[in-house]
Amino acid sequence: MPADAPLPLPHAPAQPQPQPQPQPDPQRAGAGPRSVERALELLDLVADAGRAVGAKALARTLGCSLSTVYHLAGPLLARGHLVRTAEGYAPGPRVPALHRAHLRHHGLGAPTGELLGRLRRATGAEAYHTAYRDGLITVVDTTAPVTDTAHPFAPGPEARAHATAHGKALLAALPRARRRRYLAEHGMARFTERTITGAERFEAEMAAVRGQGYAVSVGEADLAYTCLAVAVPDRGDGIVHALSVSLPTADFARRQGAVRAALARAVPDFPALPET
Repeated sequence: MPADAPLPLPHAPAQPQPQPQPQPDPQRAGAGPRSVERALELLDLVADAGRAVGAKALARTLGCSLSTVYHLAGPLLARGHLVRTAEGYAPGPRVPALHRAHLRHHGLGAPTGELLGRLRRATGAEAYHTAYRDGLITVVDTTAPVTDTAHPFAPGPEARAHATAHGKALLAALPRARRRRYLAEHGMARFTERTITGAERFEAEMAAVRGQGYAVSVGEADLAYTCLAVAVPDRGDGIVHALSVSLPTADFARRQGAVRAALARAVPDFPALPET
């Protein structure tokens, strides 16, 4: 008997030794929250990339094996969320349908896109529709080309609301308690030296937004860009909407009056709730 083996109890009957059970590979687990999270991480990586992404690059970024990438990508390919090209994985044909469903759930559609296009032509600046719903702020749509990967405000969850004009416009429209709860949950990270990170100073900013009827962020999220935004009057759908534009900070002083006027003219044209 090895020296470090435990001694049996005197007169104890021999106990059957448990057989080792095969352990599932945590990377290959086919079900459960972690597998779903990994698949969504993979989908996000492909969506955020400027071109098709190879399996090896995905494996390196995710910190997993090639076989895991193939395992996670299989259902996404089958459901049309991804396609596989000679260069790697790319967003699939199901993605536009999801975006249309997102707009539909916000009671929106083609008229909003047309409004953003008119705002873009009137201002010469990229235009955006942003919404607050159930504790989240999302950039719903934009006129910025999908090929412009350097543009700072892309459709999707907005992680810098306190530093953007559209985020400020939406937060200023909320009751103080809900606004405080949002900031406590999402934080007030500093992105540039101009970012407001203090709660009391931000509340003063909210009062200014409500008083002047529009929000502005001069290089608070990205020093190169300034954005202006106005909240849309309550449509009764439980969602707070905002229209905004962004332009180079260097052009802001010269163009701010015309941009504010174009935003004010656009608000009454924001689509009403569809009749039911």
